[in-house]
Amino acid sequence: MNNFREVNDDILRDWLSFREEMVLGTLTKEDRKHYIYFDEIAENILKNVPKQNQKYVKNQLDRIDKNFMDYICYWNEKYYRNGFCDGVELIIGCIDK
Repeated sequence: MNNFREVNDDILRDWLSFREEMVLGTLTKEDRKHYIYFDEIAENILKNVPKQNQKYVKNQLDRIDKNFMDYICYWNEKYYRNGFCDGVELIIGCIDK
């Protein structure tokens, strides 16, 4: 089942991609309070893991990071983009009548 609509001019998808690229360079103080500092957290965890287990733990932490980012991107796309498409369809429907 595909949760994403196919649209001709996908301006919201382009905007989400642009924001993803720009976000780290434009964080405000408030943004920084809510940012996930995964690298720092992972480093602190690895400092407290025995040497023989560090490679395995680092691999698992990397998997968590990738999985979490995939999760966030999926939900952003599914709900924000599709909600935007719903809104546009409602507006066009009202204009057409």
